[in-house]
Amino acid sequence: MSDTSSKALEFASRAVFYEPEEHSQSISYPIYMSANFQYGGDIYDQIVAGARKEVNIYSRCGNPTEYKLEEHIAQLTGGTACLATASGMAAISHALFGILKAGDHIVADLTTYSSTHEFFDHRAQDFGLKVSLVDCSDVRAVENAFTPETKVLYVEAIANPTMKVPPLRKLVEIAHARGIVVICDNTFASPAVCRPHDFGVDVVVESATKFIGGHNDAVGGVITLKSDILPKDWLEDVRWNTLNKLGAPLSPFNAWLLLRGAQTLALRLEKQCANALALAKHLEAHPAVKRVFYPGLPSHPNYASASEQLIGGGAMLSFQVDDEACGVRLLKRMQLCSFAASLGGLRTTTQVPATMAFLDIPSQEREAMGVVDGLVRFSVGIEHINDIIADVDQAIALMHVEL
Repeated sequence: MSDTSSKALEFASRAVFYEPEEHSQSISYPIYMSANFQYGGDIYDQIVAGARKEVNIYSRCGNPTEYKLEEHIAQLTGGTACLATASGMAAISHALFGILKAGDHIVADLTTYSSTHEFFDHRAQDFGLKVSLVDCSDVRAVENAFTPETKVLYVEAIANPTMKVPPLRKLVEIAHARGIVVICDNTFASPAVCRPHDFGVDVVVESATKFIGGHNDAVGGVITLKSDILPKDWLEDVRWNTLNKLGAPLSPFNAWLLLRGAQTLALRLEKQCANALALAKHLEAHPAVKRVFYPGLPSHPNYASASEQLIGGGAMLSFQVDDEACGVRLLKRMQLCSFAASLGGLRTTTQVPATMAFLDIPSQEREAMGVVDGLVRFSVGIEHINDIIADVDQAIALMHVEL
């Protein structure tokens, strides 16, 4: 493989393949469990002369296992560079702080992950940032929200938890015409389902904890870059002047776990997407379900955008039942599927967003985002689809019965 670029391979092959470790030729990249590195030979002189990634300094500044993960994720996403962080929220905050300064304006989708929404809704103002929250599936609304101070447009490839899919190509076009950087959170899709850089997005952030890792055993985040607006070395600037100063590096062990998980990404998502589509179709025909939100269904309001941007409909879906109490009872009665906070793992995991992830957001605000009471979110796993459906059906049948 040494004379063949991995970029010429199909995605599934690129997910599996990376060059072995140089010195040992190990096909499983080593975990460099070291916080510190000795300045032997001329390393000190190189650092003083300006060397950074070329030498090992200190694991808050970077670690060889982390660098290997970054290299692998960059080529999976189609990015030119990648920076790993301690969590998905660290990826989001470091990407934003690497661009913005006090007085700058952000246009962001009203419907985003709860912690992201809370950051935009009030925490950003503590840093002198101005934020406009709009429905980013409405291109005209986004355009009208731009001001001369707008520096960033922020969207999610598949919105958490409503499954909204914004038209990335059109949004990039109107943003780039004004020199505005587009950041897209791709967590709900993963690079196996959506590659936002292909549609002109400048910066992609993901919680690698979710589908990239895929096993619910490691927390981490990634930022990838492919942009004509930002400098080519922008992520290295973020590494040294933002991440290194705020202190959110990825641990070497988690970097290794996420690198290992990424190798099965294509395989897992193929099964998970097929299961999600089958479950969505089943739920759409279920008399006790009021509405299903899944980008792979023609009934989805953004089906046209989803068909263009997503490879399969993804592994995430949500559906609405009578009220929050019914949703909670439904999930408490699941036997195979897990009632849990996170997503993206091998097992099917479920939650009620209104009183879990979005609990701290006022109810009126939640409803405006589409996070209504009775909304149930599923991250569909790799179990046999018949068993998933049987578990869901027995739980729905009991959702009106008090526990």
